[in-house]
Amino acid sequence: MIQQLRALPNQLTLLRLSIIPFLALAILDAHYHRALVLLIIAGLSDGLDGFLARRFALRTQLGAYLDPIADKLLLSTLFLVLTHMGLVPLHITLLVFSRDLGILIVAALLYNTVNMRDFSPSLFGKANTLAQIIAVTAVVLAESYAPGWLLWLRYAALQATLWLTLLSGFHYLWLCGKRLGQTQSSPA
Repeated sequence: MIQQLRALPNQLTLLRLSIIPFLALAILDAHYHRALVLLIIAGLSDGLDGFLARRFALRTQLGAYLDPIADKLLLSTLFLVLTHMGLVPLHITLLVFSRDLGILIVAALLYNTVNMRDFSPSLFGKANTLAQIIAVTAVVLAESYAPGWLLWLRYAALQATLWLTLLSGFHYLWLCGKRLGQTQSSPA
């Protein structure tokens, strides 16, 4: 375990996790330039840890769990703080959290009842994550620099987040039902 912690991609993921409270504080203190810099550092560390893990065969089991947790904590914290500041509508944040909680509960139930382990994200789930990243970045950036195109992007990304959250949540449930049906119909 200690050896896995020392792997450079996992160190970058830990850096991303350590940035989260400072990013939240920057937004709560309305220091949006600082928040944007921290958000960019977090994004670069996310891209770099994945690149290093793939390119130099530094993938670890710890990293496979830690990276998506760091991503989800970062986005969830940003949605909460930006909603608190009145910059993201509450209904979008509630949908994002409801979907994630629903997926977590269904995955835990399926894992514990039928030992289903394949919960890889779908194309809709990946699109949803991309929309969320663009949305929170555009919201933070628009607090410092707000030309018309950026305000439009912020609105479009928040709407995309809304609809992709719904679509990916229902798609995930459909996929789980389909896999569960295949599991139950296959001979033991």
